[in-house]
Amino acid sequence: MGSMPLVGTSTEQHPTTVSLAVRPRGRDFVLAGALIAAVVVEGTLRRDLSWPTVTTAITVLLLAGLPWRRLHPLALVIATTAATASLGAAQLFAGVSPDGMAAMFGLILGPYSLFRWGARRSRLVGGTVLGAGVVLSTVLRPEPGAESLIGGIAGVLFVGSACLLGALRRERADRLVKEIAVVRAQERESLARDLHDTIAHHVSAIAIRAQAAGLHTRDPDVVSESLRVIEREATAVLGEMRTLVRVLRTPAAYAPPAGIAAIERLSDDGPPQISARVEAVDTPSDVVAGTLHRIAQEAVTNSRRHAIGVTAISIVLRTDGEDLLLDVLDDGHGSVAGSPPGFGLRGMRERAALLGGSIEAGPHPAGGWMLRARLPRSTR
Repeated sequence: MGSMPLVGTSTEQHPTTVSLAVRPRGRDFVLAGALIAAVVVEGTLRRDLSWPTVTTAITVLLLAGLPWRRLHPLALVIATTAATASLGAAQLFAGVSPDGMAAMFGLILGPYSLFRWGARRSRLVGGTVLGAGVVLSTVLRPEPGAESLIGGIAGVLFVGSACLLGALRRERADRLVKEIAVVRAQERESLARDLHDTIAHHVSAIAIRAQAAGLHTRDPDVVSESLRVIEREATAVLGEMRTLVRVLRTPAAYAPPAGIAAIERLSDDGPPQISARVEAVDTPSDVVAGTLHRIAQEAVTNSRRHAIGVTAISIVLRTDGEDLLLDVLDDGHGSVAGSPPGFGLRGMRERAALLGGSIEAGPHPAGGWMLRARLPRSTR
């Protein structure tokens, strides 16, 4: 395996609907710039525009607000509706044919952004403004009644589709945030169970050694050895407790965490064939060992479920400085089409982060899919 870097490594961060709207994104500036350039070119070349300078200037000003569509979607919708309606009314009263520019279609991102990131009150106000704008544009159309009505219906469908798409994306993002929160809670509870057993083990050792020292107060060797054990175990307890205070849990049945030896027991003749190897590894804390075992299990499960044509899976655990590296590599190619996104690996990332580690996953340069977990040997 070596230390070959992964291709397309992902840390799988899933921002919430709020964090996405914190500041303008670079691609929004690029999009706005491209549309503005298209408007300038269109305004220069077109000869059928009634008011080319005014129409071009208004369109450029509206498109310049696109980078802030996530942060101020309602303002963009109101400005767009007011400007386009005013331009159409002014042209109608001036006796010229109302027209627009092709690049104006980029402003449909306003209604989409409003229902994707806008607050509830903003969506209500914006929806009303959009409805009024569509009605007004229908009234101002110069075509006969039937054609004007058809144009109005087309406008409703066009704007409504953008709003619906934004609302659906918002609902999907909110659901994903809730699912991630559930996974995090489950992993914290599971980690708390493992920590509970680990701490109970250390405290039991302290109690036994304290009793031995009390029974052999006249034997300095026994007392000295007991004090050394008590100090060592107490230090380990403090390290585990630092992790425990980050975790919220509910009462549940406890099961002892699996150790490093359990990783080697994942070997299986298959299919697919699984080979697990633990190289020269210093004994980690029980919590870290249990977490590494669970990550290996989850990686093997993902390869079996989702990878195509997997015949072999290799698991290697080794030491890298103060950390432990767990590499799980399969020889598959891609994933099953339509496979639903799983939350097991996301939960493992949460657990690794709580312990001060990380997990990366992506295609391996030599082929197949590789997961790499890096955890400190101790949580102290």
